[in-house]
Amino acid sequence: MTYQVLARKWRPRAFADLVGQGHVVQALTNGLTRGQLHHAYLFTGTRGVGKTTLARILAKTLNCEQGVGPTPCGICSACEEIDGGRFVDLIEVDAASRTKVDQTRDLLDNVPFAPVRGRYKVYLIDEVHMFSASSFNALLKTLEEPPEHVKFVLATTDPQKLPPTVLSRCLQFHLKRLLPEQIQGRFRQVLAAEEVDFDEPSLALLARAADGSMRDGLSLLDQAIAFGGGRLQADDVRRMLGTHTGDLVPALVAALASGNGKGLLAEVDRLAELTPDFAAVLTELITLLHRIALAQQIPATVAEDDPDAEMLRRLAAEVPAEDVQLFYQVLLTGQRDLPLAPDPRTGFEMVLLRALAFRPAAADGGAGGAGPATRGDAGAAPPHTPSKVGSTAAPNSAAGAAGPADGSGGAAGHADVLRSSAAAPPARIKAQGEVGAAPLPALDNAEDWHRLVESLPVAGLARQLAAHCALAAWDGKTLRLSLASSLANLRVAGAEQRLGAALAATLGCEVALRIELSQPGGGDDAAAPARQSGTQQLAETPAGREARGAAERVAAAEAVMDADAVAGELKRRFDADWVPGSIRPREADKMQ
Repeated sequence: MTYQVLARKWRPRAFADLVGQGHVVQALTNGLTRGQLHHAYLFTGTRGVGKTTLARILAKTLNCEQGVGPTPCGICSACEEIDGGRFVDLIEVDAASRTKVDQTRDLLDNVPFAPVRGRYKVYLIDEVHMFSASSFNALLKTLEEPPEHVKFVLATTDPQKLPPTVLSRCLQFHLKRLLPEQIQGRFRQVLAAEEVDFDEPSLALLARAADGSMRDGLSLLDQAIAFGGGRLQADDVRRMLGTHTGDLVPALVAALASGNGKGLLAEVDRLAELTPDFAAVLTELITLLHRIALAQQIPATVAEDDPDAEMLRRLAAEVPAEDVQLFYQVLLTGQRDLPLAPDPRTGFEMVLLRALAFRPAAADGGAGGAGPATRGDAGAAPPHTPSKVGSTAAPNSAAGAAGPADGSGGAAGHADVLRSSAAAPPARIKAQGEVGAAPLPALDNAEDWHRLVESLPVAGLARQLAAHCALAAWDGKTLRLSLASSLANLRVAGAEQRLGAALAATLGCEVALRIELSQPGGGDDAAAPARQSGTQQLAETPAGREARGAAERVAAAEAVMDADAVAGELKRRFDADWVPGSIRPREADKMQ
């Protein structure tokens, strides 16, 4: 006998066999019991959740020789012909191959004629959203008032593409995506009937890979049985799915949590020896982080019979909850970038290293810290701790004194310095005039301010903020800057905080930063001098000076071109002129 695939062999034959669609089954069953039969039904949902199957069962309930009801007998000629696809009064139409309006009219020409074998003539139109606009228009009148012996059943995966005029004429039922537990339960029934040996982890892997589709799940089950030679084992299923990682995925999570960059790449090397599908491994890693988060917040979600229960509880205790959330978000975003990488392994490594780089430096939280307190080794990404406005950065000599006495240095010593600086109050910088204090940079005029901005160890929005501010006043403690009101969007709390910390570190003293917005009309663009609200006009900002210098260099370059004899002859001969903005100074001129 010819082999029949599991997805077709185990297609539900009655409402009771459907999995996960109880809300639809209840509505249809009650309607059939009460005799409330609508003339048009619309089933929507993703692929493989039972739309076509439900339509065929509905056709059996309407044409069963035992009478209309929610439980067709399944043994009469009408039921058997519908199950075999031979029932003449069940007209199945693939809308994707019949998009033309003439084909739709030909289909509707037979609607007035009575059914040949059954009680009702049922039109099952699959993927109805593929109809053209003209086809929908041709269908409207018949769909609204069909003959008594005609029922329409429409199925689609994309109901948004259906016209509202069609939607309003149908009873709509949305079929849900199936949960992995529901698919797994169906697998057990099928495997028990097929007498196939299996283990529970293999069913869990296949159910997750089905991605909410029972048809996809049964197809994968068919493939896994063939791959395993008539039995299901978790290792075989992992190899088939390209996720045969064993304990490597939990090891990756542990390496991320410890901040051990060298160990993380070593685990990737072990993983690469198995030639896996790195996209599938990344998905498995994200799934594991989700399960860890559930185990941390709701421990009862970890079932006692779960083969991964011990591993989940161990990682939930070792990895801080905030790190789990950070890793999940970074890895989830990395899925989008993985196809853009030069090769899958490079993209996978960069996603993991990004998660490591963005992991905040662990501070000494005292007793009860769930995760590691320090970065694992020098291979880890260096921590970054933002400074607050007014805080004082410790000089290099003080940092050296706070390090380990044996001079070993490394990430561990650096983390110790961070913890000690977080626990203790900031060290006081020696004021000007004390023995051993470095002289403060002068800050008396615009030139001093421009030089100071160039030397500030900041980037991004904080540097833009500094470049667009003009010096208003400096008394050794309070630094007042003026910012054009049109650039007020640069005043972000984080940028002001970083700028204040950089100014304190560069000037060698505590700085109280005050940024004032200039009044409207005082020169709001970058090239105009910033003005204070009073009568005194402030010097131009560093950004304004840079813009003015660029304009002067462009003007000088245009003057050179105008004075050039060859260029002048070309302009005269062709009666042409230079395209505005097309003349650029040479790089050498920009450096002067």
